[in-house]
Amino acid sequence: MTDTSLDFRVTREDLTRFMQAALVAAGANQASADAVSRALVTASRMGTDSHGLRLLPHYLKALNGGRINGAPNMVFHQRLAATGFLDADDGLGHLAGFTAIEHAMAMASEVGMGAVAVGNSSHFGAAGCYALAAAERGYLGMAFCNSDPFVLLHDGAKPFHGTNPIAFAAPVEGGAPYLLDMATSSIPWNRVQQFGAIGRELPDQVAADAAGKVSRVPGEIEALLPLGGSSFGFKGAGLAGMVEILSSVLSGMQHGFKLLPMGGPDMATPRGVGHFFLAMKPDAFVEEGTFARGLAEYLADLRAQPATPDARVMAPGDREWRCQAQRDADGIPLDSANQSAYAEIAKQYQLAPLSRLD
Repeated sequence: MTDTSLDFRVTREDLTRFMQAALVAAGANQASADAVSRALVTASRMGTDSHGLRLLPHYLKALNGGRINGAPNMVFHQRLAATGFLDADDGLGHLAGFTAIEHAMAMASEVGMGAVAVGNSSHFGAAGCYALAAAERGYLGMAFCNSDPFVLLHDGAKPFHGTNPIAFAAPVEGGAPYLLDMATSSIPWNRVQQFGAIGRELPDQVAADAAGKVSRVPGEIEALLPLGGSSFGFKGAGLAGMVEILSSVLSGMQHGFKLLPMGGPDMATPRGVGHFFLAMKPDAFVEEGTFARGLAEYLADLRAQPATPDARVMAPGDREWRCQAQRDADGIPLDSANQSAYAEIAKQYQLAPLSRLD
């Protein structure tokens, strides 16, 4: 559903270069710029542009407005052998996320597990980036985050939870990690915008109008339904509540219903977003190699299962790794809206524009 009619594609290296330069120009230090570009490029390589390159203009706006501290003094407080709290000092959530998962892995390397609650943070992009960072180092990784309200409670008429994502990644010996990155809503908000842009009706049981009534018309949508829709939404709402408790309550932050909207209009007041990260060392639970063999067997059996006509059974992450391989080879596409946004950023900050791949 992305407009690629102009076929404007860029290398991940050039996209990283541009993002880092723009973020530094807007007041981010190099560590923050590196973390943001790492997360956004990772998401776009896997095909999730809604949490990738599309977000750069928003972060620049938040830096310029003062909502986000571009040079934070993030402080980690280790509470027990496997637990700690990271005060993100109102910095960019991507730096908070990568910093926290590093601390979680350091504790896991010593005692088998490490868990970090993060407070005073901001939007961190795709949750899967941080779970993936752990899996790439041989750990099981999990990441959670709260957000401002877009999603109804089960039988609710007004938004209460955010899309409150859950991410889980596991290392796969000799292959790309197992990667689950999901919202606890039926669809992401970006899907509503995409369907509206192309004049297409939404699927049933995924979104609602201002009265909380299920609607398929993008222009009427004021809220998303939790996973399970109007009949079984207690499942998604319950998962969203779990994420909320881990992200905001455990870190001492206000819960998502009270968060300032990500989109503004207040771009000066820090939002106080909370995150939670967990890293586990597989060999701390079973003999070395047991987990790797078991996961390989599980994935082989899963992918060998019969599929419905014109379909293929895939494990979480399979689609993303195929997309990543294609985009690494052919370039990362920018639709017309993102082309305009990036051209404006180049002009505003006097940067060398993105180079189009031939």
